[in-house]
Amino acid sequence: MAAAALTLPATTAYATSAGPDGPPSEHAGDRARAVVAQAAQRRQGSEEADNTVPLPPRVTLAAPYTECLANDCRAAGGPGVAVKFTFAPNEADTDIVSYRYKLSSEPTWSSVTGETATVTHIPQQSGLYHLQVQAVDGTGWPGVSADLDFMVASGEADIGRWHFDEASGAALDSGTEAGKARHHATLTGGATRDDRGRRGVRTHDSEGAPLPSPVTDRGLTLDGSSGYAATSGPVVDTRESYTLSAWVRPDTLGGTDRTVLAQDGDFRLSYDAAQGTWTLRPSLPADADHRTLVAGQPATPKVWTHLTAVYDAPADETRLYVNGRLQATGTAPGTGAADGPLQFGRALSDGSPTEYTDYFDGSIDEVAVWQRALTDTEIADEARLTFNAGRNAVELVADWSADGATGTTLTDTTSGYDARLTLSGGATLDGETLVLDGVDGAATADGPLVDGTGSFTVSTEVTLDGAAVSTWDVGHIGQVVSRRAADGSTWGLWYEAAGMETVFDPDTFEEKLVPVGFWRFGRLNADGTYVAVASEEVARPDEPVRLTGVHNAQDGTIELYIGNVQNGSALSVTSAPGSGEFTVGATTDGDTRTQHLPARIKDIRVWAGAVSSSQQLSEVTGG
Repeated sequence: MAAAALTLPATTAYATSAGPDGPPSEHAGDRARAVVAQAAQRRQGSEEADNTVPLPPRVTLAAPYTECLANDCRAAGGPGVAVKFTFAPNEADTDIVSYRYKLSSEPTWSSVTGETATVTHIPQQSGLYHLQVQAVDGTGWPGVSADLDFMVASGEADIGRWHFDEASGAALDSGTEAGKARHHATLTGGATRDDRGRRGVRTHDSEGAPLPSPVTDRGLTLDGSSGYAATSGPVVDTRESYTLSAWVRPDTLGGTDRTVLAQDGDFRLSYDAAQGTWTLRPSLPADADHRTLVAGQPATPKVWTHLTAVYDAPADETRLYVNGRLQATGTAPGTGAADGPLQFGRALSDGSPTEYTDYFDGSIDEVAVWQRALTDTEIADEARLTFNAGRNAVELVADWSADGATGTTLTDTTSGYDARLTLSGGATLDGETLVLDGVDGAATADGPLVDGTGSFTVSTEVTLDGAAVSTWDVGHIGQVVSRRAADGSTWGLWYEAAGMETVFDPDTFEEKLVPVGFWRFGRLNADGTYVAVASEEVARPDEPVRLTGVHNAQDGTIELYIGNVQNGSALSVTSAPGSGEFTVGATTDGDTRTQHLPARIKDIRVWAGAVSSSQQLSEVTGG
């Protein structure tokens, strides 16, 4: 049976599909006609087949959203406000059984069955969205796309934000939602500011222009016994949806509850000593314990961690996030209006209208409050802490330089966090570098320095001992820096031997054998398997090289930089908490150290936060 002749309107541009599993191309009428012809050819020989492909379906967009027109693209709704589409066949089509569709915000196509179908989508962020829809007939082949654009409005901005970067006095509320009253917070008791703010050293303004001189961010420090900050009255209406967000760095945890944020008479975001982790208690009455949300991962002292609490009033739901990732959800019917002030670092004792308890010991910074439930994407963006021209805020938490150092200890005198590296075994300081013998030499610092489930950056300059690694078997590993995770794996930068090769020596005009290996950054499992990004070129022994590993917790990826050049693509990885030693030149497993590296290390720096680009890396390392 010959294929029937098909025509499409000459003035209409269509997006086409290469098949049921293939993505559509860009709008192109000639390509649409080619697909129509190909589909007809596929069906030749079938007496039952309809020798046309489905034409663009009809798509209806429900209020409050409207389709963007050539000269009219109005923003409506907002993040978290559902958008509803209805799909119906083109008037010229029959036998439509389903639809496949794709939003520009989604990585893959989705399907829905029925001659007509309705789809609901929850936008995660504001901006322009593009929708492609193809009708599918009984043969299983999709037709020509219908395309439309719509604009999602920005959600209500923060109604309160506190940077704690003032020289003195109250912490000023810099919330950006227009028309909202400002709620400045008064520091009391053992509450002070120091130069360890989570935004780190800022070198550019909000527009990305270089500042005349770097500005060191400040943050709130609390003594755990009397220090707190508080507004004079309530900030959020607890009868409606709200979101709370804060960066915290507890100095101690242990057996004492510690409150991060609380509004008298309602919610409490805190560390629960009995649970050993972060919790959200959305109301204070004694019968509300069953509503307490508990994070699925342990809290870690002496590291920066991002916490977010959400109350979604229409859904009667609460949600708790750590480092931008959802940890727990629960049901929490509204408790009415709470008329007390917002407390930073303490909470009212249960059953008492005047007695406060659970004072926070450590740092709290970058607190923000919204009078709506933020979406998962918005929460991840807040945890990313991007503050200008695409630069992520990075706070230097460890900085060791071997220049001029001797003895058995390297002291961090730069970052303000006072982390110390203690040398052991065959590790020495020669006044210029930390020398590691590759046998039992190592250096360790207490604690993990950064939250393994959060974003971080680690950078070091290392010179590999070529003679020592030339004796290594293929697959032998030497750790540059490492930290043991709770699941037994090791986060780190390491060298892996790949064999030997013959090269020409320009000094002797003779061939010689040299070791071949690669630098890697990632997670090394106890069974020897790993997820890691590798250097694109072989590691050059006996030459200094700067290695930088970046973990972006919100994207779930890792990156490796050699010098200031990213090697390979970002690689997806599952983060893992850990609280063990930070080790240089080996990895630590309990009391045992293995995977020793023969090398000289000039400096080591660690930041909370993920650098966003080669340019930012160059700025923070001075490279």
